Amino acid sequence: VTILSYGQTEGYRPLREAYLKYMVQAKGIEAGIENVIMGSGGTQGIDLVTQAFLDEGDVVLVESPTYLSVLNVLYKLGARLVAVETDENGMIMEDLEAKMKEYAPKMLYCIPTFQNPTGCTLPADRRKRIAELAEQYDVIVIEDDPYCALRYSGEALPPIKSFDRSGHVVLLDSFSKIVSPGFRVGGVVADEEIIDKMVLAKQCADTHSTLLTQAICAEFLNRNMLQDHIRSVIPIYKEHLDRMIDGMRKHFPETCRYQVPDGGLFVWVELPENIDSRELLRRCAARNVGFVPGCPFFLDPEDGVHRMRMNFSSQSLENIDKGIEIIGEEIRNY
Repeated sequence: VTILSYGQTEGYRPLREAYLKYMVQAKGIEAGIENVIMGSGGTQGIDLVTQAFLDEGDVVLVESPTYLSVLNVLYKLGARLVAVETDENGMIMEDLEAKMKEYAPKMLYCIPTFQNPTGCTLPADRRKRIAELAEQYDVIVIEDDPYCALRYSGEALPPIKSFDRSGHVVLLDSFSKIVSPGFRVGGVVADEEIIDKMVLAKQCADTHSTLLTQAICAEFLNRNMLQDHIRSVIPIYKEHLDRMIDGMRKHFPETCRYQVPDGGLFVWVELPENIDSRELLRRCAARNVGFVPGCPFFLDPEDGVHRMRMNFSSQSLENIDKGIEIIGEEIRNY
């Protein structure tokens, strides 16, 4: 009966304790129960921290490109968004510091590991530098980290939060990508003052997240099922990634550029400059094949006209083969 009743706004305590032990402290982050709040998916964590600290007109720095749903959250709050330039390894630190000096931002939003949409991973030295710049320029860093466990090659990197000495970094995790998207459970670890403000924002949003799904996630962690589960899905996802890359090498023209991610769920493609990914999608959709054009991931949609994001986790190997072949045909026919 208790599990079907109201709960603490901060979240189901057994889950907060398990999340702290298995997903926060395991990453080398020093934190206590007072530094944790659970939310309805990772997106709510972003929504709560931005509601708690942003006023209309405040500047928020974002990677270019970045996760499209976050742009909608920030625009809704009236934030002024400024793009930080990126290369094949993520945000360029010189441009990040220049933008901090010029715009005095309130926040920085970033996805350092297997970034959405590009799939790139920020090196450790840049992660440490972000934490240093956040302290120097008094900027709250929202570190969105839902994909970090889905690594298929290379070595795991410490989160930006592990370099945080001033309490400026807010780390967000999600159970959506590693257990079940339908559970809508996410975790946040941050300075206690930030958590307190997020609790107030959540009380105005939904009072608390569903206890039943939080309890399931707590049992999943406490029974040591998470690592076994991740070990079981990684070979499957890697096979899907390899199949997609093999198909692209076979069917895409050499004028298409892409990099093979070390993990995550996406492959980011730069198309020849004569190809508009929106028109390409219309042609492919007529043959029952879809992808996400690059435009929604940029502050200036025109920057994404010749780019597209493809997901390899949700389709069968046979559908990946067929889909990549059709996309390749339509690129050549364009």
